[in-house]
Amino acid sequence: MLYATVGYAVIIIMMFMILKSKATPAFCFSVLPVIGAVICGFGFTEILGFVDKGMSTVWKTAILFIFSVCYFSTMNDAGMFDPLVKGLVKKAGNNIVMIMVATSLIAVVAHMDGACASTYLITIPVMLPIFKKMKLNPLMLLLLVGFSAGVMNLVPWGGPTIRAATAIGMDATELWISMIPMQVFGLVVSLIGAVICAKYEKRRLTREGVDISALTATGEGGAGQAEMDSSLRRPKLFWVNLGLTVVVIALLVEGSITPYLIFLFGTMIAMAINYPDMKLQSQLLKKYAPSCIDLTVTLMAAGVFLGIFANSGIITSMAQVLISLLPGFLTKYLYIIMGVLGGPLGIIMGPDPYYYAVMPLVIETVAPYGITAAQVAHAMLIGENVVLSVSPCVAANYLAFGISGIELNEHMKFSFKWEWLVSILMLIFAIIIGIV
Repeated sequence: MLYATVGYAVIIIMMFMILKSKATPAFCFSVLPVIGAVICGFGFTEILGFVDKGMSTVWKTAILFIFSVCYFSTMNDAGMFDPLVKGLVKKAGNNIVMIMVATSLIAVVAHMDGACASTYLITIPVMLPIFKKMKLNPLMLLLLVGFSAGVMNLVPWGGPTIRAATAIGMDATELWISMIPMQVFGLVVSLIGAVICAKYEKRRLTREGVDISALTATGEGGAGQAEMDSSLRRPKLFWVNLGLTVVVIALLVEGSITPYLIFLFGTMIAMAINYPDMKLQSQLLKKYAPSCIDLTVTLMAAGVFLGIFANSGIITSMAQVLISLLPGFLTKYLYIIMGVLGGPLGIIMGPDPYYYAVMPLVIETVAPYGITAAQVAHAMLIGENVVLSVSPCVAANYLAFGISGIELNEHMKFSFKWEWLVSILMLIFAIIIGIV
């Protein structure tokens, strides 16, 4: 009981401090779990062991973040996105609906590999300049990418489905095939959400007196481009840079090479091609450093939180207490309740404790009522997946925050309720057609 009490207290304090901007996420993730572990009676050596295990799960993503930011910043300075942005803006014109729908579709295609990191790296750098040029809320961009990534992440090579299949001893592909109708429904809902977002933004711009047609007809460079150093532009190397980026993205999707290595070598090649002067390369790396360091610190701090909570038994104790509090008549429906609560629980716990610690407890609890492990897995997958883009426990999300320049608390306040709503709609659909 002590572990659960301390765990919930740490989570509540942590969420309050992050959402109210009372402390940085890095402080909350690193300091509060340690205090909680000390209160639970763990010694210095044990806590260090937990932290080491947690760090081992995030360091590759931290390196990926650093080099991906450097790579796309190099390409941005070189002007590779200029023709792409102008072409997309010209194609969409002042049709905000097309821009929003295109964002969702690009994210769907980008997430075919089941990795959030590549989805963010492919979608956000291309679409963010368009959002800025059209004066659209960049939080909408993260919301739409989150919709698409959350629904597509149900593929059998996606992390959550693999975890769930492992937890119940079932083939991941078999588990996924039965969810395809629900996944298609989720994609349709995501596209409808894109249209709704577009209409909302059009009304907002109209209220603010913004002439939408003027946004595309004037200002060829755009405010964002005006701030760029034109001396760094390399228009003659556009096709070389585009070709290199296509290769980088193809390797990300292909998946045989570790992503951080792809961006490490990609960054070095990009800088050598565009800026062969060593002093200039050093200056650019220093220029990109502020975009890397802050989020990398937060990411590594999240490793402390994950390591302590997942390996100390705190998460398991929290789950046991939650289950014990349910009235008897609701026990049969615990898996559906967990599906509904999968969004907030996924944010609190992260995917590993959610599937490896909580799911087995739920399966064991509802088994006497004839509920299969696959039904539990389906419900809990639906609940957790769609909301994954706002979870501070998902390391790849910090790529999105760093690339977009949006803070975790801003994204969480804006997107969580809508992503949670989509997950509930998908769960209701799954219940109706018999998947759950």
